[in-house]
Amino acid sequence: MKRITTYFTPVCLTLLMLASCQLDEQVYSSIYTANFYKTGADAQAAITAAYDPIADMYSGPAAVLVPDFSADQTYPRAAVSRNALTLFTYDVNYTAQRTAGRLFESPQQIWISCYDGIEKANWVIEKVPGASMDAARKKEIIGEAFFLRAFYHWMATKNFGEVIIKIKPSDVQANAYVPKSAIADVYKQIYQDLDSAVVKLPTHTASLVKGRASKEAALALYAKAALYNQDWATSLSKAQAVMTNAYLMLMPNVLDIYDVTKEDVARVENIFAFESESNASVSGSTSARSHQMVGLCGPPGSNGPAYGLTTFGSFFAYQSFFNSFDPTDKRRALLDTTYIDKTGKTVPQKSITPITKNGVLVKKYMDPFSTTGNTNNIPIFRMADVYLIAAEAEAHLNGPTTAAYDYADAVRHRAGLGDLTAGLSQQAFIDAVLQERSWEFFAEGDRWYDLTRTDKFMTVIPLAVSDYYPVRTPQPKNKYFPIPQDELNANTLLTQNDPWK
Repeated sequence: MKRITTYFTPVCLTLLMLASCQLDEQVYSSIYTANFYKTGADAQAAITAAYDPIADMYSGPAAVLVPDFSADQTYPRAAVSRNALTLFTYDVNYTAQRTAGRLFESPQQIWISCYDGIEKANWVIEKVPGASMDAARKKEIIGEAFFLRAFYHWMATKNFGEVIIKIKPSDVQANAYVPKSAIADVYKQIYQDLDSAVVKLPTHTASLVKGRASKEAALALYAKAALYNQDWATSLSKAQAVMTNAYLMLMPNVLDIYDVTKEDVARVENIFAFESESNASVSGSTSARSHQMVGLCGPPGSNGPAYGLTTFGSFFAYQSFFNSFDPTDKRRALLDTTYIDKTGKTVPQKSITPITKNGVLVKKYMDPFSTTGNTNNIPIFRMADVYLIAAEAEAHLNGPTTAAYDYADAVRHRAGLGDLTAGLSQQAFIDAVLQERSWEFFAEGDRWYDLTRTDKFMTVIPLAVSDYYPVRTPQPKNKYFPIPQDELNANTLLTQNDPWK
């Protein structure tokens, strides 16, 4: 074997995982990392870099488009090859997205971002304890790294099933190439990391620096990960722990969550979000990080200026989803079958061509003000999620109790609806909560995972069709996305998910 001395920066170390071919070199030194992580400034730069893969996932935005175009609420204009997700025609090479130059919108981007983030978090956890800096801030930074490592592992496993658990930085080849683990073991690691994060992170208050993880963000992730893991008792207890923070609440007006002028106020509900800024993203790099959701939503050619200065008409809701709302539900106002054009005239959405006449515009991400990018925050964990997690977990544990109804009704009342139907059976109540989640979190990258974790996707998806997509036929293997072939080529210890072999 050829022996060389190789030098790596913390940012490029992840390339050991992401390279397109197996390396033969042995790594004998990593001088740069030995001399980094010495000061508070070094530690802050390292944790900022560890947040950046969130921006990579949400700016594309693969973290929203991959699940939402797979589910039963929204669909894409097919002209840009996003239809591979909607029609379940993707393969292990993600050929359609690769051909269209849209890997950044594919499951492959999620894999890349997750392991980029895990690598960067690992270096923080390994090195920052030895930094010379303020002890309180050091503790917070390490807590943020544990939170991020748990978040990235959770994103990976809910998309790909059995994945790599990686808790050592890639300073030597043995730490760079790792086989995948059982899903149960992935969740065990997520729990361990969140236990470490919760005791180190600051409480979510008005003074919390936006974009940073808090104790409550870690607890909300814990509650949701446990829900996915069907660990109902843990899920309920962690959700209830979030609710003890008196600062956090449901915003009185659900529409205000998405009002770009009220983002600071909305942090009473948004526990953790992709912070999109016109000048700098706190959740990531020091350069501006925006996202595409404003450009995708709305009528094409900026015909509806309230949506944004530049929109393309590439993201629509199924008419059946729009029709599922109670007309009095305030959340339905975040969808529309008409828009107001530049002249002030109300125009029916069906006049847009060549898109189907049975499509509905998504209004959650309207930004009529920004000239430099899409500056709406994209929620990741918010209080409505915590309440509905608690309702579902309580119902699994104890049936549809008064407490379970109270959790669900809190979200319904905010939407202008009455109490959930009394006297529901356990399964009927859980199904009602899942439906409530569908109405509450559409276009936020959530619904697909509710359908896969409950194994409802095979029966629900074929019912969600449009003129554009009259037939949709998911297969059992679509519960998880295939591990990208590039990753299998790079890591010979990694094996493809069984249904995709």
